[in-house]
Amino acid sequence: MKGFVVGDKVEVLDEDISGRIQSIEGQMATIVTQEGFPLQYRLTELIKVAGGITVSNFEVSQVKREEERPKKRRYQTVKPKERSAPKMEVDLHINQLVKSTKGMEKFDMLNLQLETAKRQLDFAISKRIQKVVFIHGVGEGILKEELHYLFKKYDNLKFYDADYQKYGLGATEVYIYQNT
Repeated sequence: MKGFVVGDKVEVLDEDISGRIQSIEGQMATIVTQEGFPLQYRLTELIKVAGGITVSNFEVSQVKREEERPKKRRYQTVKPKERSAPKMEVDLHINQLVKSTKGMEKFDMLNLQLETAKRQLDFAISKRIQKVVFIHGVGEGILKEELHYLFKKYDNLKFYDADYQKYGLGATEVYIYQNT
């Protein structure tokens, strides 16, 4: 596919992922997301973004134009049960963080999961999000214990098992105290 060069800002078709092209090898391109994750896609799955959308595919550009139109505001009443619902969920399953674990040791996977948890927790604190659910799964419990150790380093939060009906035993909810 012609027209792509290293450094181009692109979006992925059928996914809510965007980033900049880091390298191109044959028909594959490695893009780096805003979060800093390198991901590989076929060039045919990418759309170049430069100010406006420069796509020859009419359907894709039509969908983008429809999304850009201002929509009528609908005011929703928040039910009491939903008011206490977590505002943010972070899935720490390794297959959600990387495309392939090939060549990764368990130690590397655990470190990636913990770095992601710390980065998302710091993001929630900076954006004043009060509740965050970290989905870690049941497994052997190592990730859960390491998360609890990480959470104990923060003074302004408490943590506990998340809603059992929704998450089972594989999630921890963090409540962040907001200083007013």
